[in-house]
Amino acid sequence: MLYSLARPLLFSLAPERAHELTLSLLKSAHRMGMMRQSIASKPVTCMGIQFPNPVGLAAGLDKNGAYIDALAGLGFGFIEIGTITPRPQVGNPHPRLFRLVEAKAIINRMGFNNDGVDQLVENVKASKFKGILGINIGKNADTPVENAVDDYLICLEKVYNYASYVTVNISSPNTKNLRSLQSGDALTELLETLRKRQLELAEEHQHYVPLVLKVAPDLTAEDIEFIAKQLLQFKIDGLIVTNTTLSREGVENLKYADEAGGLSGAPVFEKSTACLAAFSKALDGQIPLIGVGGILSGEQALAKQNAGANLVQIYSGLIYTGPTLIKDCVDALKPL
Repeated sequence: MLYSLARPLLFSLAPERAHELTLSLLKSAHRMGMMRQSIASKPVTCMGIQFPNPVGLAAGLDKNGAYIDALAGLGFGFIEIGTITPRPQVGNPHPRLFRLVEAKAIINRMGFNNDGVDQLVENVKASKFKGILGINIGKNADTPVENAVDDYLICLEKVYNYASYVTVNISSPNTKNLRSLQSGDALTELLETLRKRQLELAEEHQHYVPLVLKVAPDLTAEDIEFIAKQLLQFKIDGLIVTNTTLSREGVENLKYADEAGGLSGAPVFEKSTACLAAFSKALDGQIPLIGVGGILSGEQALAKQNAGANLVQIYSGLIYTGPTLIKDCVDALKPL
């Protein structure tokens, strides 16, 4: 109700300003005991973790972990923060975020703008949240792609004790050459190195934090088969399918459709769900899947589950639908 009243105002503002204002208002409302949503309990165990419900917040909304407690009040089963990089960076030049309202879509080329991993850790330590927290890690824009693994190692080591699971983001289209890490020797080296360090950290800290990979929807059948084999070979704990797409199918001729960046929202649903189903077949239930991309209704969350998802995540759908989307998705999903 509150969101439906606020949405016209928010949509009258520049998208990035509306994003910042929404989070600020949400934090204030949380402090006053408002904006709390009662969600049915629908526990699911995945990656050795018991989630109170299978609907999570995708990375990107709260890059620095500055709004964890306020977001938790909306009833998410888990929250993923980031993408975070070793050093702070401002991201790409403005404007870099565009609404395609007619298509219920968003194009962004943010470029991993964040305050750096050390600040994120301080924010997590300051929060009161005791639920399931994923931390999404990436590389700095000025780190050569051949040295990317060093950035991922730095972030993994620094967030390990504060994350329920860690997501390795190699699928954003907004950091030059990042998606090249999804293929060939680059992927093999990355997964082998991170898996080795993950097991060392588990031994050092006497607790195991799952490692999850996040991929793009713009993959060929051969790409999917290769990635699936690598995931199985290195015993990676989970896979998030998918990030934003470079395709403009479904938004042709709309204002901003020609802007560079990743497309999210309703137009990516079919593409991301097909990718999810293909990974589900290739992995044959051996690795848990988190379905994300274009969910704007409970029925679409269920479609992700039917395509093989153990959990789902939402983000762009919240912009167009509001927080009631969380409840709709939880109610629609089948107990696992």
